[in-house]
Amino acid sequence: MAQNRAAAPAHGIGRTSGRESTLIRIPNFEPATRGAVAKARPRKAGVRPLVAAIVWGMTSVMAGGAVIGALAGAAPAQAQAAQAQAATPPRNAPGSFADLAEKLLPAVVNISTSQNAPQRPQGQRPEIPQFPPGSPFEDFFKDFFDRQQQQDQPQRKATSLGSGFVIDAKNGYVVTNNHVVQDADEITVILQDDTNIKAELVGKDSKTDLALLKIKTSHPLVAVPFGDSDAMRVGDWVLAIGNPFGLGGSVTAGIISARQRNIDAGPYDDFLQTDASINRGNSGGPMFNLNGEVIGINTAIFSPSGGSVGIGFAIPSNLAKQVVAQLKEYGKTRRGWLGVRIQAVTPEIAESLGLPNHKGALVASVTPEGPAAKGGIQAGDVVTKFDGKEIDEMRRLPRVVAETSIDKAVPVEVWRKGKSQTVQVKVGELEAAEEQGLLAAGPEDKQQPKEKAPAQKPTESLGMKLTAITPELRQQYEIKPDMKGVVITDVAGNSTAAEKGLRAGDVIIEVGQEEVRKPEDVTAKVQKAKEQNKKSVLLLVDRKGDLRFVAIPLS
Repeated sequence: MAQNRAAAPAHGIGRTSGRESTLIRIPNFEPATRGAVAKARPRKAGVRPLVAAIVWGMTSVMAGGAVIGALAGAAPAQAQAAQAQAATPPRNAPGSFADLAEKLLPAVVNISTSQNAPQRPQGQRPEIPQFPPGSPFEDFFKDFFDRQQQQDQPQRKATSLGSGFVIDAKNGYVVTNNHVVQDADEITVILQDDTNIKAELVGKDSKTDLALLKIKTSHPLVAVPFGDSDAMRVGDWVLAIGNPFGLGGSVTAGIISARQRNIDAGPYDDFLQTDASINRGNSGGPMFNLNGEVIGINTAIFSPSGGSVGIGFAIPSNLAKQVVAQLKEYGKTRRGWLGVRIQAVTPEIAESLGLPNHKGALVASVTPEGPAAKGGIQAGDVVTKFDGKEIDEMRRLPRVVAETSIDKAVPVEVWRKGKSQTVQVKVGELEAAEEQGLLAAGPEDKQQPKEKAPAQKPTESLGMKLTAITPELRQQYEIKPDMKGVVITDVAGNSTAAEKGLRAGDVIIEVGQEEVRKPEDVTAKVQKAKEQNKKSVLLLVDRKGDLRFVAIPLS
């Protein structure tokens, strides 16, 4: 779902644990900071701010009382009716969450992590400034540094807090966020009755920000089950429990505000958005439906200050269940891999390809010897269905592929050359491809030709100056030696090509899904598209190894 990020450029999206962390690929956004809790029990932190908040709340209640009193004096019947209406819960809303919270609280845990921070080794000290012999400053600085060295400790521990929940009481498995336990040297799980238990990290996954812990204890544990996050609708009630600001065991209620949110946190973003209060320290805590099932793991907030403003994000349980199961079985994730680079299908691209709608994932390039290449998928194909599942938008394809079993042969429906066809692809393993460096694989550089080609006269088309690739242009624009096509040397500032982001140095490889080798080829194919009354023409463009399709309007 598209979001208007420009509406609030000063706002920040931050992790909701105490540790300072920033969601990746969000430029110009301020992170939420991690509050350190030193020499204090987790449940006691943040008392003074809480008192201030309570005082402010009492002031508001008293003001509200004055308003009700005034109404009662003016019209007693209307005031009584208003009070009765306020006391009546909305239809389908619970009268109280108390019974549900009492049942769920024992399964939610606080997670305390500590990390050994580097300290100056004993015996080393900063160099004493040089003073003239006999200067009183010489003795002063020597005494100061000697005292400072005695106070130095070899190491100090940085402590921070987060949340989690028990999913297997018998085996002691606890789920939390990866960023809660990332780089931790020691992890402690704190139960509702303040029992502290050392935890073992079973596995973690940075792509979905999930981690699985294991604790061994004779203390009876209470577990909660995963629910079906796909069944949640916008407007459904949810309950969030966690450890905000180290207070521990805090319950907040709200609704599902939106689904399928993409906040650029990772390749599999599919967040649930909620207005239930989520703050720093809530990271890794569960979000429940009214049946007491975990339908989300709280992980991020959108806020100008780092505190809750009613926009929180949770990892859907249906995404988390498979990741947790893999971490439990293998200690790591094992995701499916297709071996393609994809982009969104815009209305202009859909019209250029003859697609009836702008759904699917457009294949910009195919990894050589990858599963897609072996199965016959080509650059320019639009994947519309994978293993029987509709691909209604580009972001859905990576999630569907990742959830597919490795080595499974699946049907892939693609749109190619104006018609739909199906190919069979055997799914590979993403982690294995990463280890082999296949995800960043590209053609090997070859020695650049030394001969000097004759000068080329630029050809103008679509508001661009186009020239055949020469050795000089290869060197100027860092074009790969084996790249073939037509190079853009200039783009008019008021042209549609400029609006689509094309610039000098880009190489046009295809026009209308047909290869081009010289500027005249581009001009001819653009003219052909106009004669066919097409509204736009589709270009395959390379920018320093990054392939993408661009649809240029012809009107």
